[in-house]
Amino acid sequence: MDERADSTALLTWGNVGLGFAFVAFDAIVSYGFGLGVGMPLITAAVRCVVQLALMALVLQKIFEAENPWGVAGLAFLLNLLGTIEVVVNKAKMRFDRMFPIVLLSMLCSTIPPFWTPDQYIPIVGMLCGSTISGVVITLNFVLKEVYENRDKIETYLAFGASRLEACQPVAKEALRLALTPPINQMSVLGIISIPGMMTGALLGGAPVQQAARLQMVIMFMIAAASALAAILVTGAALATVVDGEHRVRPERVDSAAHWVWRGRARAWAWAKARAGGAVRWVRRRGRGAFANIREVVCMHMLFKIPLALEEYLIYEQTGL
Repeated sequence: MDERADSTALLTWGNVGLGFAFVAFDAIVSYGFGLGVGMPLITAAVRCVVQLALMALVLQKIFEAENPWGVAGLAFLLNLLGTIEVVVNKAKMRFDRMFPIVLLSMLCSTIPPFWTPDQYIPIVGMLCGSTISGVVITLNFVLKEVYENRDKIETYLAFGASRLEACQPVAKEALRLALTPPINQMSVLGIISIPGMMTGALLGGAPVQQAARLQMVIMFMIAAASALAAILVTGAALATVVDGEHRVRPERVDSAAHWVWRGRARAWAWAKARAGGAVRWVRRRGRGAFANIREVVCMHMLFKIPLALEEYLIYEQTGL
């Protein structure tokens, strides 16, 4: 154990720069082929460096302080940011009170059953990242089915089925889609791929058997968290869009872009309009200034021509 810990290499910013060089090479290749992903790739890499560096500083302080309120606050912040990512960026449609429902679902499904800051926070981060995928898949499928294919649910309701019975096929398919990635991931671990958590533990000097058991526990927690969050958001979404009187309520589903992006588009249009107005103003002033200069030059030339003619006539008469 000590020999493995002593042989662990310490990474420097030079190693990070070397890794970034490969990303820069990909960006150059993208530019050469006209793929249009070079700048987003560089931007994402820079964001990755900045965000991880800031997180490392924050985690270092929290690990040293071992303050329960600090750990709870950071865990809540991770779930809050994950909820914003789901509602604002990833979800194609939204329903009424979606934000608090998703936040509560993630909080209920990403609480590890132990308390140690250096273990609790990384586990919460991994659970949040995996839970987001399951929640997004579930919500997109459920809301699309209810909004675009609501006639199926209305047919069940018309024949006397309760909303639970009418929504059961949609819920089953949504949960099956949400649980497919964790199932596929667990089925190939140790055969095709070596997972990241186990790789990190091995690079940190942990025994191989301990790293393998740690990865097993993490994968079981990820699968359970994804399933629990998917079940909660599926039930809440279906209960919202199919009310207690067994009626499909498509007006409770918003298929437009989130108000954040609509506001961003309006702000961008306003900024472009203002910039265009400023450019037109500069052009008008430039044309006005050029016209003034041209007028001055013409007046100067008109004033000089008679003087030149007078000098020429004097020269012809006197020869001087």
